[in-house]
Amino acid sequence: MHPRDGQKSRVSGLCMGLLAWAISASAVAQDIYRLDPETDEWKLEQTPAPNSSAAQLARARVLLTEGRHDRALNMANRWMARNPGSQLMPEAYLIKGDALVGLGDEYESLYEFEYLVRKFPGSEVFSLALLREYDIAVKYAHGLKRKMFGLRIIDATDEAEELFIRIQERMPGSNLAEKSGLELADLYFRQRKMGLAASAYAIFIERYPRSTEIPFARRRLIYSNIASFKGPEFDIVGLLEAKAELQQLAVRRPAEAERIGAQALVERINESEANKLLVTAQWYLHQGDPIACEFTLRSLVRKFPSSAAAMKALRIVPQVLRQLPQAVLDRTPNYAQMSKEVLERKPPQPEPVSDGSTEDQP
Repeated sequence: MHPRDGQKSRVSGLCMGLLAWAISASAVAQDIYRLDPETDEWKLEQTPAPNSSAAQLARARVLLTEGRHDRALNMANRWMARNPGSQLMPEAYLIKGDALVGLGDEYESLYEFEYLVRKFPGSEVFSLALLREYDIAVKYAHGLKRKMFGLRIIDATDEAEELFIRIQERMPGSNLAEKSGLELADLYFRQRKMGLAASAYAIFIERYPRSTEIPFARRRLIYSNIASFKGPEFDIVGLLEAKAELQQLAVRRPAEAERIGAQALVERINESEANKLLVTAQWYLHQGDPIACEFTLRSLVRKFPSSAAAMKALRIVPQVLRQLPQAVLDRTPNYAQMSKEVLERKPPQPEPVSDGSTEDQP
């Protein structure tokens, strides 16, 4: 064999060996992926050096995508112990949290996401950690229980409430904050915490006036204010706010106002407002102040002549008039005529109160 043939053979063998090593090395090393904040998908960014800390973390990500959450969790824990000062630590916390979620331990994952958010606020995965918290909060808000002794038996709506508030504080003005604000208001509404619900919907409308959910939030604000009224003995501010919202809705969106039965709701509010005046008049009478009592009854009958409260007010007027001084009595209106007009007035026919969805109704 010619010497050059042997040399070519040796060079060829060396090249084949180097090629085999390169293929083997590329098989061991894993590509680095980044989570896209807009699509929430892993995207290839670069290929790390074989056996580097970045490659090991990339392997943990691959295990997550394969659904091998237990192995991904173990690898993330080992990686964090070996690389305490790494710049990739925020991503390690995100991977660990995702692995815990995959294992059904979403409450434990919140510790990882919270540490990431507090310790690394400038991280690229900051918003993704908050998105993970939002997803868990939504599940808790809609009935998912926390685990105890392996069983889901603990109500977690308090945790959901806190998470929704934190997200709005940490990412004000963002789409995620907007969704959190509406979810928080809806949570209060489902819990029948109507005072809190009304406040939350009002805040949502103020902060996100261009949101596509504004019509829904306005309806819920009206229903929350109506439902928060506990009776004529209590504050009536919520009812007055609901009435003003309904009247504005009738001007801005008459079709929607008709669809939800705005006029019927206004009539209900008027009746409640009339009852409030009647209770106030009765209180004045009980306190020995017939002058204030008569003035309140007069306001009630003139403002809400078609209400049931107006009919009740006219029945107690004679008792009140007997207690008035003559100087005041001379200035009182003709209650006999007022009573006749009220009795002759045809009561309005009630309209159905519905917006096509029973879900919105308190």
